[in-house]
Amino acid sequence: MSAVHSVLPQTPVYETGQRKRFTRAEMDQLLSTGAFEGQRFELIDGDLIEKLGQNPPHSQAIRLVSKLLASFVESDRIQVQLPIDLAIPDGNRNVPEPDIAVLTELKREFDHRHPRAEELVLIVEVADTSAALDLSRKAELYAQAGVPEYWVLDLNRRMLVIHRQTDGTQYRNTQLHSENDRVTMKGRSESVQVSALLPTA
Repeated sequence: MSAVHSVLPQTPVYETGQRKRFTRAEMDQLLSTGAFEGQRFELIDGDLIEKLGQNPPHSQAIRLVSKLLASFVESDRIQVQLPIDLAIPDGNRNVPEPDIAVLTELKREFDHRHPRAEELVLIVEVADTSAALDLSRKAELYAQAGVPEYWVLDLNRRMLVIHRQTDGTQYRNTQLHSENDRVTMKGRSESVQVSALLPTA
């Protein structure tokens, strides 16, 4: 088991400086005008972070992870690149869209609102250029919101980082798994080798 800082890529999360911080209402208003038609964003700490076009390895990793999860949880509980609601003090400035989220159950209430953190059992981010953000600030946000388990599949370093045991501020248990390790979701008996989640090198 290693400390979180030891797995962070040596690149900045994002540049600091003068910037406009948005609320979720402002983001929704901008999107409704068609100002960013054809583009995808998620709101993190008031910043509109562009979701860059996926390269083939990133897309394939999402398919592989989704297929694995669907082998032991109902497929309608798996949502791909859709918003979630973080009920945290600064939640008004955070609307992440994780690559994969596993719901406790599919509810008709989701016709009118996004799933909340307490309605999730797992979040998975597939990281290539986003690894620094996924392993730092997003890990903090998901821990603060109470998401019980958070995986970061790091494509560049071909490893899976599993976060568990949130204390309301951060995850107390962070495990690094190489592509030869076998892993499972918390509370499940099924396991898979990390290499099965990774596109071919």
